[in-house]
Amino acid sequence: MPPPWQGDTLVSIDFLLTTHQYCVMTLRQLATFLELARAGSVKLAAERLFVSQPAVSAVVASLQGELGVDLVTRSGRGLRLTDSGRVLAGYARRIQGLLDEAATATTGASAPARVRLAAVTTAGEHLLPAAIAGFRERHPDAEVSLEVSNRGHVWERLEAHEVDLVVAGRPPGLRGLHSRAVRPNQLVIVAAPGVARGPLTSTALATHTWLLREPGSGTRTTVEEYLAAHGIEPATLTLGSNGAVREAAAVGLGITLISRDAVEAELSSGRLVLLPAPDIPLQREWHIVTRDENHLPGSGALFLEHLIAHSGFERSPTLPGQVELPDSANAPSRTGVCIE
Repeated sequence: MPPPWQGDTLVSIDFLLTTHQYCVMTLRQLATFLELARAGSVKLAAERLFVSQPAVSAVVASLQGELGVDLVTRSGRGLRLTDSGRVLAGYARRIQGLLDEAATATTGASAPARVRLAAVTTAGEHLLPAAIAGFRERHPDAEVSLEVSNRGHVWERLEAHEVDLVVAGRPPGLRGLHSRAVRPNQLVIVAAPGVARGPLTSTALATHTWLLREPGSGTRTTVEEYLAAHGIEPATLTLGSNGAVREAAAVGLGITLISRDAVEAELSSGRLVLLPAPDIPLQREWHIVTRDENHLPGSGALFLEHLIAHSGFERSPTLPGQVELPDSANAPSRTGVCIE
């Protein structure tokens, strides 16, 4: 039997198993399995892929037969991944991301620019729209995709090569992530006019209802760490988005700690006011983060330079344009570091 790399490498990926047997999985099979993993049911995966349900089931059966392990198990009316299935799905995500990245890098200047972005909520809603508009004016053929999600998800997307750039607060302690540029991010406490008066002590802060984002939000983590650091145990109200938090604050439902970028318009109009409080404002930074490669796809590099030139970002120090944060920089501060 010839080695698998002499086979149809354009349509298949060959994995050498520990048993020294070859398992040939096509890219189509991996894409189908990944869609099943995302959908959680054969029916929904088939609808998304525009194929029949038996076709999806056949792909899963074929992969399980090739690998000799169960990849999915029934859960109610749907399916859930086994441990082996989660491992394969992780590799499939990275393979798809790398293929997408390879296509962009290979076509280079012969194709319209393509920029794949992910950002946490505040950055995605308030920093990037104007930046993308300006970039499109200068590069009208550019194709820009932006995914806005919580901080955990955007780092997963970057690790899986599904995006080229992430705009978020300080990266987690993951090896191989580089901060290319930074921008000040000031956190402030705001409320509707008349809700609170004068400098607020920790005791006074505890008398107000605090408006929180949903669990998993970096902003919520920062608020909780700030409250814990100052011994504040207030009543809280959980809301699902920055917009909901802003509106709730504006109608007097409570106070909140939030990025100034998210409330600049409300502060200018007078719908919200700043509240002086201990250790406020918190001085943080937005980061433009990439993986550890020595270069970005041409379109990604263009967008990075655009952000530096027009959106208030400055190139990270030490190594121009490419800095890996030291371990000490990844330690949490007393008042929190997770911002979105």
